[in-house]
Amino acid sequence: MNDSAPSKVVVVEDEPQMRRFLRASLGAHGYHPLEAGTAAEAIALITSHNPALILLDLGLPDADGIDLTRELRGWTRTPIIVISARGREDDKVEALDAGADDYLTKPFGVGELLARMRVALRHAASREGAGEAPPTLSLAGLEVDFTARTVRLDGEPRHLTPIEFKLLALLARHQGKVLTHRQILTEVWGPGYADQSHYVRVHMAELRKKIEREPARPRVVATEPGVGYRMRVEA
Repeated sequence: MNDSAPSKVVVVEDEPQMRRFLRASLGAHGYHPLEAGTAAEAIALITSHNPALILLDLGLPDADGIDLTRELRGWTRTPIIVISARGREDDKVEALDAGADDYLTKPFGVGELLARMRVALRHAASREGAGEAPPTLSLAGLEVDFTARTVRLDGEPRHLTPIEFKLLALLARHQGKVLTHRQILTEVWGPGYADQSHYVRVHMAELRKKIEREPARPRVVATEPGVGYRMRVEA
């Protein structure tokens, strides 16, 4: 951490042992953890401390974590990383659709948690700007100028359709974050297409043919099986 004041992180977890583990891990890496064992305690902490990030377990004694995520998204854009023993794809999709920025399944390593936290915090910082795609993108041989709407792969021009360019800009705007099929469909095609997941698969396959050196082994856009897609932060 480079800031003089440690970033506050609200840890919403009802298991004391897990809270101790996160308290020690976060504190050792320069964060200031604030602990809540219930949804009600979490809301009180978040409203009074304005944290930089929220770590949220789904199994709380007074509310379901997904319902809490939806409630929080009604009034805060603070990044939320779900940390849960629920590993089913349906749970991940539901949490991400509810507004979580990322989903980490227990057990997990401290290194992975910290890396995902850094990505979420970077994304939140960039969102404080115009909320648009970055002016340029350079990743794994791909060079994009979003202002000029030009795309090159290893120096060679690539022509993208309007839908493909919109997909690319959406992924770049949320670089490092998992976007579910429903989120992509709603942003690119509109709410009326939220259940047409085949649209995303077809157009993403075509986009990869143009922006990836090896479409079968993508280095720009990663697939989260059964959930959605994530633009990599670095190759």
